[in-house]
Amino acid sequence: QLQLVESGGGLVQPGGSLRLSCTASGVSLRYYGIGWVRQGPGKEREEVSCLSASDGSAFYSASARGRFTISRDDAENTVYLQMNNLKPEDTAVYFCATDLTPPCPRNRAVYEYLGKGTQVTVSS
Repeated sequence: QLQLVESGGGLVQPGGSLRLSCTASGVSLRYYGIGWVRQGPGKEREEVSCLSASDGSAFYSASARGRFTISRDDAENTVYLQMNNLKPEDTAVYFCATDLTPPCPRNRAVYEYLGKGTQVTVSS
């Protein structure tokens, strides 16, 4: 049974950094596209980033590009999202997600499997 578990969220000041982690039990993440999506207060869920297992491509939303970096540690079976220069509008619950297919989905805001999420709050 697939279980995705996110960690690393918290309260950070604008301009600060956080690194989110996504670990899995039951599957090896190296074989699947793994994404991050987020849902802010009163907002719809939106894509943040996705790392394809087909060719190693990394995708980023316009708001994440240049500030966030997705990576994977196969030995730890963990996918990371390094978030720098955080802004108040980044405040959201961040979810790790996958469709259990190698590529990232065409709609990178919609996945079949999601973790329970980790809260990120950016505030002074």
